[in-house]
Amino acid sequence: MYKRARMGMGYLAQEPSIFRKLTVEQNIMAILETLAISSAERKKRCAELLDELELTRLAKQKAMTLSGGERRRLEITRALVTNPSFIMLDEPFSGVDPLAVYDVQQIILQLKERNLGILITDHNVRETLSVVDRAYLMCQGRILVEGSSDFLVNDERAREIYLGPQFSM
Repeated sequence: MYKRARMGMGYLAQEPSIFRKLTVEQNIMAILETLAISSAERKKRCAELLDELELTRLAKQKAMTLSGGERRRLEITRALVTNPSFIMLDEPFSGVDPLAVYDVQQIILQLKERNLGILITDHNVRETLSVVDRAYLMCQGRILVEGSSDFLVNDERAREIYLGPQFSM
């Protein structure tokens, strides 16, 4: 994980990855401590990240008290601490309510606008296809279909093997 981060890759794990007994701010600072930057720069970067992902109001709150969506937002923030050029999101919509799914989608769209490369693995097809430029449908370890979201949704093989005939966006 450390080597990937140094190579400019961020990672969001499917399972919870926050320090529950630390505050939101402390969770971010814990990752910032791994960077070779001054204390003042760490504090500045932490404030920027809190603001960017709309966590400032929760900065002093213990992570264990966060809702599923707030926790996911913090986890994404932690993945962005190293300022990656590419981020891998493993099941980013897992374990969050519909409102939080929308929030995560908006964050992904913001990251796309920053030209951050994003790889998403998720079983929540609608949520994922609504934010990606290109999708790959895999079956038994092989790429079955690839293309734009519209292409996948309308592909006969994708419908037959995975999406089903009634699937719609």
